[in-house]
Amino acid sequence: MGKQKLQDWVEARRRFRLSDAHVQMARELGMNPKQLGKVDNHDQERWKAPLPEFIERLYEKRFGRARPSVVVSVEQGAEAAATKKAARKEARREARVAGGDRPSSEGR
Repeated sequence: MGKQKLQDWVEARRRFRLSDAHVQMARELGMNPKQLGKVDNHDQERWKAPLPEFIERLYEKRFGRARPSVVVSVEQGAEAAATKKAARKEARREARVAGGDRPSSEGR
């Protein structure tokens, strides 16, 4: 995932005082971090639920459980993705070195 998208989620977490679980639920629901201000209760609209409760209700309605089974912060998820990407890149490089004995395509 792009660095800017993750930064937007970090900013939304700080701005709307969301927990890591709420950010993960919102991401799984496909919410846009830049659009969260529209669904947030600005303490003037009494009919609106606070943003964390709104996210929890949508998540439970869609996935049938109150919270994700494993909660990972945005930073931990980015670090894990970077580690996984580096491992895949290294495996491809090793496979390329080991597969260097392939016949050439001169006969085509």
